[in-house]
Amino acid sequence: MRPPPQVTHDSAHSLAGVVRRNLEVLKRKREEAARRRSLGDRVADAITRFCGSMTFVWLHAALTLAWFAINLGVVPGVRPFDPFPFVMLAMAASVEAIFLSTFVLISQNRMQRTADQRDELDLQIDLLAEHEITRLIAMVDAIGRKLEVAMPEEELEELEQDVAPEAVLDAMDARDRE
Repeated sequence: MRPPPQVTHDSAHSLAGVVRRNLEVLKRKREEAARRRSLGDRVADAITRFCGSMTFVWLHAALTLAWFAINLGVVPGVRPFDPFPFVMLAMAASVEAIFLSTFVLISQNRMQRTADQRDELDLQIDLLAEHEITRLIAMVDAIGRKLEVAMPEEELEELEQDVAPEAVLDAMDARDRE
């Protein structure tokens, strides 16, 4: 029989090594995904990033105030260019809103695809961990039986059964329909 592993500075360091490795893998995957983005995705992301900044807010405020000042005739030596009070401003703002919302949606769709991939990875890891834990419970139960350690049978039988994800999903769907 093998003795239990001793917790030493080295084993704690190896855990940090695993974490460090995982962080590096995730960083590399993010960089690869960033490089694989299409030109349209990169443009949409850049526009969304800029339009979601305070620089954009201040620039927008300054341009709107300048438009107001010029078209109200407040700026000496500059003729108003919007013949109808702010109709062109409203049209420009509407067109801008259409394009900005489209760029935001493009960026959100790409981010949702990435989130869906992470969710799928999480699910796969959770299912693997559940299966491994179920096997460990069965092994501990077998060891307990060999050593004649009393354990509550009804709980163990349930814990030793693998969870069928499709059955859980079906039950969730049925609950949602109720």
